[in-house]
Amino acid sequence: MTTNPNTRAISGAAFATLLLIACLMGANHVAARIAFNNGVDVATAVLFRSTVTVLIVGVLILLQGVPLAFKARHKRALPFIGLLIGVQSLCLYSAVARLPVALALLAFNTYPLWTALWNRLLYRQHPERAMLLAMPVILLGLAMALDVLGASSGLGTTGQWQSIGAGVAFALAAAASFGLALVLTQHETTDLDGRVRTACTLGLAALVALVSGASQGGFHLPQVMAGWGGLIALTLLYGTGFTLMFTVLPKLGVAGNSAIMNVEPVFALVLAWLVLGQTIALVQIVGALLVVGAVMGLGLRKR
Repeated sequence: MTTNPNTRAISGAAFATLLLIACLMGANHVAARIAFNNGVDVATAVLFRSTVTVLIVGVLILLQGVPLAFKARHKRALPFIGLLIGVQSLCLYSAVARLPVALALLAFNTYPLWTALWNRLLYRQHPERAMLLAMPVILLGLAMALDVLGASSGLGTTGQWQSIGAGVAFALAAAASFGLALVLTQHETTDLDGRVRTACTLGLAALVALVSGASQGGFHLPQVMAGWGGLIALTLLYGTGFTLMFTVLPKLGVAGNSAIMNVEPVFALVLAWLVLGQTIALVQIVGALLVVGAVMGLGLRKR
């Protein structure tokens, strides 16, 4: 077979499935914000969603007879990858709890920059020219979206960063840890079945959330029905999205085209406006489109 999966056109069904996954993941973060607004803490949300997703993927592994064959390097890398995904999950939800959902996801969408940095530091691989060209576009778009000077909010630079600083820091920490997890996955576990890898890493992420919650005095369940609705919705949306990602997409042949899912912040922006009443200024929307466009361009480029 000579077709390059990175350049092959995808079917309409595959494209629709990618957009559906992006919508599910965006909706997952909107549901998380509802849960956080009604008494749920970050560790509880991560524990619930990770545990349920691991159970779903575990059942699929059993039903589909996926072999559990681990090489020595898999055993060395998977615990660290799982720890990173746990940290990424806690940090991203912490950002969602503090920022408008779309802005938290946009700041997280800087992870390709972190991936390039970790790849350079750990494996001495220079970033591609396309990445170098995209970096300033992503950073400019992010600066516009976050309104870093406080012009749109009217708060000024100091006031704006007092408002968004902690959330942005959590989102960037999530991006950095996710970027490192991607690099380790690519170099150390790429030959491991995606379902097995997902079950292992999310199982460890659930353990990280369990330790985090226990160390902070226990878990906080919803105080009202809206909180339960948000917690159940984020769990189902996340589990469904990941199940589609690792069962349906491989059959549809979408390798190299998953960057389409980076429209997630756009879906989140619309859903957060409809459900939460969150709005951002026009210049912030333009910045958001710059970030999403640059990241999608990186993912869809021909190699």
